[in-house]
Amino acid sequence: MSISPLDVAVIAIYLVGITGFGIWAGYQKNASADQYFLANKSLGWFTIGAAVFTSNISTIHLVGLAAGGAEDGMVIGNFEWMACFTLILLALVFTPFYVKSGAHTLPEFMERRYCPSARTFMAVIGILGALLIHIGISLFAAAKVFQSFLGVPMMTTILVLSAFTVVYTVLGGLKAVVLTENIQAGLLLFGAGLVTVLGIMALPEVGIRDFASFQLAVKPGQMNMLQPIHSADGQLNQYSWLAILLGYPILGIWYWCADQTLVQRVLAAHSVKEGQNGALFAGFLKITPAFLMVLPGVVGYVLWQKGAFELPLLSGTGKPDYNTMLPVLINHLVPAGLKGLLAAGMAAALMSTIAAALNSCATLVSFDIVKRSRPDMPDSEVVKAGRVTTAVVMVLAILWSTQGEQFGTIFEAINKIPMTFAPAVTTVLLLGLLWKRGTWQAAMTTLYVGSIIGVVYFIVDMPVVGQLLAGIPPETSFKGLVGDPKLGLGLPFMLVGPIIAGLCIALYIITSLATPAMDRERVEKVCWASPLEFLKGPIAGLTDPRIATLILLGTVASLYFLLA
Repeated sequence: MSISPLDVAVIAIYLVGITGFGIWAGYQKNASADQYFLANKSLGWFTIGAAVFTSNISTIHLVGLAAGGAEDGMVIGNFEWMACFTLILLALVFTPFYVKSGAHTLPEFMERRYCPSARTFMAVIGILGALLIHIGISLFAAAKVFQSFLGVPMMTTILVLSAFTVVYTVLGGLKAVVLTENIQAGLLLFGAGLVTVLGIMALPEVGIRDFASFQLAVKPGQMNMLQPIHSADGQLNQYSWLAILLGYPILGIWYWCADQTLVQRVLAAHSVKEGQNGALFAGFLKITPAFLMVLPGVVGYVLWQKGAFELPLLSGTGKPDYNTMLPVLINHLVPAGLKGLLAAGMAAALMSTIAAALNSCATLVSFDIVKRSRPDMPDSEVVKAGRVTTAVVMVLAILWSTQGEQFGTIFEAINKIPMTFAPAVTTVLLLGLLWKRGTWQAAMTTLYVGSIIGVVYFIVDMPVVGQLLAGIPPETSFKGLVGDPKLGLGLPFMLVGPIIAGLCIALYIITSLATPAMDRERVEKVCWASPLEFLKGPIAGLTDPRIATLILLGTVASLYFLLA
């Protein structure tokens, strides 16, 4: 589908403008390593919170949450609201040690808690996570949108947006990334809000004039945030309250508290308090996607069911391709002249996430690999290594982005891939901060064994592999040997995570008790004296992070009560 010249002009002006702003804001000819990778540790709470939010919300979310809303309903919003709880953990439990340690990267912090091998492992995981999820699948999602929305070939979208993002990320470093993210956050929320409002305004055209008729038009339970353990056919529910309660913390603690792409913004905080309040501000922002990104998918489902527009079908299945819900909805709702603005918003979502991931990869390679091997390397060479890394990672991510069709919805892809290593990383990081008896031998054993189990699960549960192993015809609808409810075990990936995590916790505790305790003085510098010590101390006024935490908890609890 083509768009007007005005829309094309809006997109072009945005791309050139945001790239120019990023270079102007961040470029320094002889930047030091701290300036380039951590913005001289000068970031305040607002900048940190907005940057964390936009680093997370990519085209993946715009497309994936709308697709999830159409297929599964408001229950997908749990992945946004549950993030509030893990961001509270980031603020209160992790940030004090992250900022006080002066570490440039999370792997560097892991070395101080455990050993050099833990640092290397976490650096590799961080790079792979950024390449495969933050950049690779984000590129696929954006290409899918722009192909359906603007008629632009997928590779054209991938190459053009990658080129603009690489330019200001390479030249401007972290400061360019976070300041552009502040602008992109506003544009992103405006665009998502516009689609939501236009979608609701279109409902009367298909006979939906009140909330009661809307509820009758959606699938059973599609407007409920909490779903029962078993579906109507007796199978385990993919996103039941139990699966969310047990499964999300496994993903969430890794993603929000251990992923360099997100944590790097906190590491660049001006102070511990600024880092904590920045994480909590991101928590408040995470309330909005349920209404601005999931709800439009539900509204789109109703409009589609009522014949307002058609959805493309998945090849060979005859089922609707829900990944196209957002672009089709935009084409149906948005008048000429505003499509370019929405396209710019989607480009903003993609570019912010890619820029954050590229900068994090550059930081990991520069500090955890290059500088470790050559401690006397001057800052100019460290920055150069980071810039080269940015380009290489971008090329690899472009190649991986072509594999996005291997998964169901895009939303499922971004949550299923991390289940390979998230249980092990979450176990090692959380127990390492809360339990002083944890040893480096336990950490490495857990990281290796837990990740191997996760990789085996991921491979076996890929539909293509499962069909080969079980002799299932390729044309058969099949979700994997573990996840498929009819031809497999019927175990949702959100329940697989807690099972693997349980094994990791047992392995960590047993190995820790079977190996010598680590040096007490060293561990006390990077570990809480007791699991609840972070709550102690006098309240320092209304800006105290614990006050903001109570307000955030109360807000989320009230919303759950209203929409359960």
